[in-house]
Amino acid sequence: MTDAFFTCRKNVLLAKSPPTQIEGVFAATKGRLVPEEQEALLQQWLQEGAGNLPSSESVPAVRKVSVTLTSDWLEGSELLMTSLSDLNTSPEVTRCADQQLSELNALASSELQDHAVAELARLPAEETVSAAGSVPWAAEVPQTDHQTAVCAGINVEVLNDDPAVLAWSLACDAETAPPVFPTRPIQDAVPFYPVPTEVPYHEILWRDWEDLSVQPCVLEQISKNTSLFEFRVMSYNILAQDLVEQGLDLYVHCHPDILNWNYRLPNLLQEIQHWDPDVLCLQEVQENHYWEQLEPTFKEMGFACFYKRRTGTKTDGCAVCYKDSRFQLISLSPVEYFRPGLDVLNRDNVGLVLLLQPVLPEGLGLKAVSPLCVANTHVLFNPRRGDIKLAQVALLLAEIDKIARTTEGSYYPVILCGDLNSVPDSPLYKFIRNGELSYHGMPAWKVSGQEDFSQQLYSRKLLAPLWPSSLGVTDKCQYVTLCQPKKLGRRQYSRDFLLQFRFCDVACERPRQLVLLEGVTDAKPVASVREHSAVTAVPKRHNALFFFGKQCSGVIQHGLNLTSVYSHFLPQRGRPEVTTMPMGLGATVDYIFYSAEPVENKAGRRLYKDGALKLLGRLSLLSEDVLLMANGLPNPFCSSDHLCLLANFGLEISRL
Repeated sequence: MTDAFFTCRKNVLLAKSPPTQIEGVFAATKGRLVPEEQEALLQQWLQEGAGNLPSSESVPAVRKVSVTLTSDWLEGSELLMTSLSDLNTSPEVTRCADQQLSELNALASSELQDHAVAELARLPAEETVSAAGSVPWAAEVPQTDHQTAVCAGINVEVLNDDPAVLAWSLACDAETAPPVFPTRPIQDAVPFYPVPTEVPYHEILWRDWEDLSVQPCVLEQISKNTSLFEFRVMSYNILAQDLVEQGLDLYVHCHPDILNWNYRLPNLLQEIQHWDPDVLCLQEVQENHYWEQLEPTFKEMGFACFYKRRTGTKTDGCAVCYKDSRFQLISLSPVEYFRPGLDVLNRDNVGLVLLLQPVLPEGLGLKAVSPLCVANTHVLFNPRRGDIKLAQVALLLAEIDKIARTTEGSYYPVILCGDLNSVPDSPLYKFIRNGELSYHGMPAWKVSGQEDFSQQLYSRKLLAPLWPSSLGVTDKCQYVTLCQPKKLGRRQYSRDFLLQFRFCDVACERPRQLVLLEGVTDAKPVASVREHSAVTAVPKRHNALFFFGKQCSGVIQHGLNLTSVYSHFLPQRGRPEVTTMPMGLGATVDYIFYSAEPVENKAGRRLYKDGALKLLGRLSLLSEDVLLMANGLPNPFCSSDHLCLLANFGLEISRL
């Protein structure tokens, strides 16, 4: 298949080819070539690339071609997923192990060239090579930490327009042709930015691992006698295929083949396998892909998986997976933001909140570690509806407050992942990080900071209260049932005892022996009761000033003390970090927040230090100019329009 073959094709082409050459190959027009053109293309490939190949290999027989890719050839397929220390070793990846082994340099011989031209002239246009034991995705689960893309067990379609493909397609044994995936014409497709120098993709998109455990501020907090439960968390918006097909105008810079799910899936799985997270939070997970492909694969990798599809007619959702050898599930709480009849909560976004118990290795004796609350969400995109974004985040924080709250009133450590569709230092970001936001009168577009609509004559403004009291969530992002103190004497009389007076005359009078409870057993409602009723007791024009029976200040708060894993700025490049590239414009909208201890509050910005949950390391992000050099996102290496976020944490292990 065209799309599955690209995984193999990428490993060969991108390892030794500059990005400009790669883009030229991917943009080549498709079609059946005459033998003269085939011979010319093959000769051109031999002249340009065959000279760099290792020698001393015998020529394989026609119609029986098998290839071994050594670590030199896999250099380009490492993507941005290898730390410097990992480059010393690389496992061999063998294609079609049951066939004879040979190196690609054997194709340089004139004898093989004659065989190739003669054989290709006899092949039908749609003839394919089918490898035994084919699987729906090309990446296999390696047993080592150093992981690379493999080309075993995939269906390969002969692409006669590419010299590198001609070298791979000298022979075929299959008699049936696979279905051809439709491609979209790209006459208007223009790369975002020309690559100024001939630099391989894997060098352009290199991401360093930042070890934060050696910093003095971290070492001071970790005493010599304190051991840590270390684990790794990944947050990744993997770009649902349905959303790709619904918004093809967003990806005019991409060749249609690299947008196909059969090409993207192996890349995504390879990336996840390489980094080997213990907790995996995914957004834009298409439902049928999850149940048919992702969940079975993740279970083979040792994950326990939970999925929540968006409400309504949406086909994607959020997933949280964790290694069941490292965590045990305590509680699970799916969150639906849609509330019928509420304009501020009328969208189909969802979230997941899990409470996990870390599993300590045997032999530690009487020691324990705190449970961990993990939340994952994908907030509404619409830049004009910041009111909806804010209400969705408040509802998620209320659920986290319920799940992570201890019996003493404090909180277990919290990790919040997701695509929040809000930029750093926006009001929504500041609300999560600082724990407070004054929103009354704020333009709705300003909440997320994605776009500037200040020049518009009319813009929606946020009014207090942001949501009605019927939602059951206070302005401190807590559920009402959890934060309101119980009234003394509230349940002194049972419901059945009070209902026995319904149909008699004495029900209009209070019995002498009945203790007077205001609002419950009094004969008539008094003024004080009406005054304490929430919103119904005040004129409608003043509804915005009262919330749960008290005056609303237009300020919402939460007490989770969250800070970001990333600083959102690359000091070595002097540029901001980006996690996505919509229409060629870099932005940060994906985050990993975690619990910390506040130490100071300067100019409305709260400062934190690590508490029981410590940040030990993170995978660096990239700047906009670097991604533009790689033709934006997605590209042949990164199969999503978002970069993955990755962080290492440590939980303090205490004695019982």
